[in-house]
Amino acid sequence: QVQLVESGGGSVQAGGSLTLSCAASIDTISNNCMGWFRQAPGKEREGVAALYTGGGMKHYADSVKGRFTISQDVAKNATYLRMTGLQPEDTGMYYCAASGTWYCPGFSPPEWQYWGQGSQVTVSS
Repeated sequence: QVQLVESGGGSVQAGGSLTLSCAASIDTISNNCMGWFRQAPGKEREGVAALYTGGGMKHYADSVKGRFTISQDVAKNATYLRMTGLQPEDTGMYYCAASGTWYCPGFSPPEWQYWGQGSQVTVSS
């Protein structure tokens, strides 16, 4: 059973930085594409970044390119999202996800099989 636990959210002012962490059950990141999604109040969940360690390619939403960085520590079964230059529109609940596949399926939430409980990020102006 895949388990994902996010941490590292919080409140920052515009221009600030945060790093989110996703702790996964053993072997998860070796066998899945790992992704970060976010959901703002009243809006649909959207993909932010994804990485399959087997392929090495990183994928980013246009809105976060150049500001957010996804990375992994395979030995720790952990995936990270480093967020810099945060803006109020980045506010939302951030979710870690595992695809259930050996490739990254894109940023459509229904194509991702496993989800964490989320970590809140709030950016004030």
